[in-house]
Amino acid sequence: MEVIAENQSSRLPTKSQNQPLSIPDNLQPQRFPTHLDAPDISPAVRTLCELLTHVSPHDLEPALSSSGIIPTSDDIQQVISFSYNQPSSAIKFFRWAGRFGKPSAYAWNLIVDLLGKNQSFESMWDAMRSMKQEGLLSIATFVCVFDNYCSVHRFSEATMSFDVLERYGVEQDVVAVNSLLSAICREDNQMSVAVEFFDKIKMKIPPDEDTFTILLEGWEKEGNLAKAKNTFGEMIVKVGWSPKNISAYDAFLTTLVHGSHVDEALKFLHVMKKNDCLPGLKFFSNTLDILVKQNDSTHVIPLWDTMVDGGLLPNLIMYNALIGVLCNNNDVHNAFRFLDEMVFHGAFPDSSTYNMIFLCLVRNKRVSEVGKFFVEMIKNEWPPSSSNSAAAIRMLLENDDPEMAIDIWNYMLEYCVSTPDESANELLIGLCNLGRLVEVKRFAETMLDRRINIFDLTMNKLKNEFYRKGRSFRDKYHSLSRRWKDTKS
Repeated sequence: MEVIAENQSSRLPTKSQNQPLSIPDNLQPQRFPTHLDAPDISPAVRTLCELLTHVSPHDLEPALSSSGIIPTSDDIQQVISFSYNQPSSAIKFFRWAGRFGKPSAYAWNLIVDLLGKNQSFESMWDAMRSMKQEGLLSIATFVCVFDNYCSVHRFSEATMSFDVLERYGVEQDVVAVNSLLSAICREDNQMSVAVEFFDKIKMKIPPDEDTFTILLEGWEKEGNLAKAKNTFGEMIVKVGWSPKNISAYDAFLTTLVHGSHVDEALKFLHVMKKNDCLPGLKFFSNTLDILVKQNDSTHVIPLWDTMVDGGLLPNLIMYNALIGVLCNNNDVHNAFRFLDEMVFHGAFPDSSTYNMIFLCLVRNKRVSEVGKFFVEMIKNEWPPSSSNSAAAIRMLLENDDPEMAIDIWNYMLEYCVSTPDESANELLIGLCNLGRLVEVKRFAETMLDRRINIFDLTMNKLKNEFYRKGRSFRDKYHSLSRRWKDTKS
């Protein structure tokens, strides 16, 4: 199969002649996915791909003919999609497969993309002229062209490709504009190129919501707050407010948040809400992550309330992030508020939820609330973690509630919650400080029976306290110490 080629008096073709489609010999192709990455392909496709991989382009056509395979349209498309690493062989295969029927428009588009990705742009245009003769060209073909020129930063050729759309029977419309803008904006630090093209074309082809979304996402990637504001204002003037334009609002507000303009983002959010144009759950989730990392409890609640009032339902991960930042800032009241609220939105608290609040109560020495919340935790089968239990036992013993500390210890012991060593030692030291040495000995013996590790520092503390109480307590300590040393040996 041959295609129509043109001489290259410029970077785009201008004059035609007949010549075969070819790949420059000195081209170093990139690495692309192969048939080895797709184990479920048909035997015919696998055989054809193996031939393209292992047979030289010069000997490929006879090898293909000898295979006895008559490729279907779907086979042709699959083989080409797996052969980007062998561009010359892919073209040979495409020409050979054309004997069995006209290739589909999709197969032609794959060839155009393959040539573009391997930077064989002259041959790419040869293929496109053949597609034009067959009536197969569409904007999808030019999307491949735009993407491949832009990926190697040949933006002027990409723009020139847009300029010749109508010569190739493809309309210069907003879809074409958006396709080129998207290709440019995907490349890092190229927003000046995108804006130059946009400013040149916007009077001829009015932009739509997608146009502004592409630009705003580009400004978000570059972090250019001033340009994002200008583009957002222009969008509102030209296309107005639209609930369908969620991605644009996401990008604009995220740019504000990343630029540490959270107050301003919340003001815009309020305006958007009045116009029934809230961003999506993605924005709220990402912004929540940012505020959590910044430990910002001031802005997190108004952001959350706007989200929920707008009908968006947060998930458990988001609730835990919110409760976490509130607990880090010792906002117990609101932590309990959202714990009570979350079940109504279908998010049920888990171990992390309960343990964050429990630790916050412990840290703030809310003695009575720690006890009540512990009861609620075990009732809901989410007990405190080992480290949180140890912290609670220490705090309760230091703040005159040894009975609740003992209740927590007994629960840990009965239900074998994690490794209780830290809690055990906190209990012994706390009771020792309260002078309850009889209980200390009883608990210590139980711990040794359970092979729980009593630390050296704890035993030194016990020794000092038992010795201070006189001979009888010294004897009790020695008895305990002998058992402890036996467990160490």
